[in-house]
Amino acid sequence: MAQQNQTAVMEFILLGFPGSPYLQIFLFVLFLLMYTLTVLGNMAIILLVVTHRHLHTPMYFFLCNLSFLEIWYTTSSVPKALAVFLGKNKTISFTGCLLQMYFVFSFGCTEYFLLSVMAYDRYLAICYPLHYSTIMNSSLSAQLALGSWVFGFLAMSPLACLTSQLSFCGSAINHFYCEIESWIVIACTDISTIELLGLTTSIIVILGSCVITLLSYIYIISTILKIPSAQGRQKAFSTCSSHLAVVLIWYGSTIFLFVKPERNFLEMTKIVNILNTVVTPLLNPFIYALRNKDVKEAMQNILCQR
Repeated sequence: MAQQNQTAVMEFILLGFPGSPYLQIFLFVLFLLMYTLTVLGNMAIILLVVTHRHLHTPMYFFLCNLSFLEIWYTTSSVPKALAVFLGKNKTISFTGCLLQMYFVFSFGCTEYFLLSVMAYDRYLAICYPLHYSTIMNSSLSAQLALGSWVFGFLAMSPLACLTSQLSFCGSAINHFYCEIESWIVIACTDISTIELLGLTTSIIVILGSCVITLLSYIYIISTILKIPSAQGRQKAFSTCSSHLAVVLIWYGSTIFLFVKPERNFLEMTKIVNILNTVVTPLLNPFIYALRNKDVKEAMQNILCQR
């Protein structure tokens, strides 16, 4: 029967969140506000780093990459969600859905790699301060950043290829964007291989980057605790506190989404996805602006000039 019901679905319907028109308008305004602040906030971070020479260091080079990534990460899902909330265009083509899924997850994988690279950078800066500038030169910084982007997109390629070969028994996706779990649940063909590959990719990307980040901070904290003066410990910790806050928020909101093998939490997944795709990219520039001394000073200089 399942074989007979297979159809070459060329278009899908994104259901978004159920509720009254007033709820949809509220969600539209909320998402639009957060999206606008995310783009403006991350662009401000990039402009600050580019225009201030004392911020031309590996740490802020990686921060620029992170801000650039966050802009595109949220852009890959939110604009379509806004159309869904308004009820103007809830449909999305098969190719568009596949591309959206690929880009959202590729940007997510890239962020894992980039955050682990930033943790490694802080590890070198705090644990080997005398050799830091020699080890983390501009060439290595560029290679690490490029590697994060390349491996982030390569990691999702096999999963996207397998997903593109599925046949579907329905066209309604219970989500506000083409999230893979909500998409493959309406597939007619066997998805066990995709589930296994998705779980394997998640474990390698998430846990692999988590191990690097965790080990880096174990050595960082161990080194900081050995600093004799309280002022020295505070100064050393301040150089990585912003990154640590971003790491905790990011991992807290995404481990649930990518590691769990079950598919019976779709409604909860949508809620967590808001934190993952909208709230976290919004918080990052504010965290760095409020907790990073150099960024705050650069912002104050611009405000004082005006």
